[in-house]
Amino acid sequence: MLTRLSHLALEVTDLDAARGFYADRFGLTPVAASDREVVLPVGETDLCLRRPDGLPRGGLHTHFAFSAAPGTGDGWRARLADLDPETATFGDVESLYVYDPDGNCVEVGGLDPADGDGTEADPGPPTGIFEVVLEVAALDAAVERFEALGFDPVDRGSARRRMRLRGPMDLELWEPHLGIADARGGVHVDLGFETADPDAAAAALAPWTAERVALDDGVRVRDADGHWLTFRR
Repeated sequence: MLTRLSHLALEVTDLDAARGFYADRFGLTPVAASDREVVLPVGETDLCLRRPDGLPRGGLHTHFAFSAAPGTGDGWRARLADLDPETATFGDVESLYVYDPDGNCVEVGGLDPADGDGTEADPGPPTGIFEVVLEVAALDAAVERFEALGFDPVDRGSARRRMRLRGPMDLELWEPHLGIADARGGVHVDLGFETADPDAAAAALAPWTAERVALDDGVRVRDADGHWLTFRR
């Protein structure tokens, strides 16, 4: 039903500081800016930095993950070294975790711990956003909602407080708790999705929709946990 993650919006208090962080640390270049929002493309997804002066707001303390080009692990470790990143290993790949000026936990994932010869060449910008974590009040009910949109559960946490689902990107649903690097799931996160039929996507969420807004080119809904989901062709 959903073909790609088109945007992720983060709430920021200082647009210039947030834009500078993502430009300097991650090599992202803005393509649009206003007094309220700066848009930075990351692969096929727009990262939107948004001041909290309207609705929908961006997400607070959102944990999300950038993907990186193969063979750039040494470069990412060098680029982020002075931020004292936390490191975690998943099988044969590694992730680095840092925080942005507004308290969002930013992961760079899929890095080969031994991708190299010690070179620290510029890794270039991230290639996309492959994971977003949302905080939910009741895990099973939230999983049911996103299954209705075509996401498939792939892994439930051992403490049964989180579920990983796979769709156009990986989505983690967390009941309130602290994860790796003390990350938290985002609240009132605004996610945008591309779909061939925005009305059908909104209809799939109708039993759990708190608010629905018609757009010129799609539909935006607010779910039972306060997250905004925007569907456009």
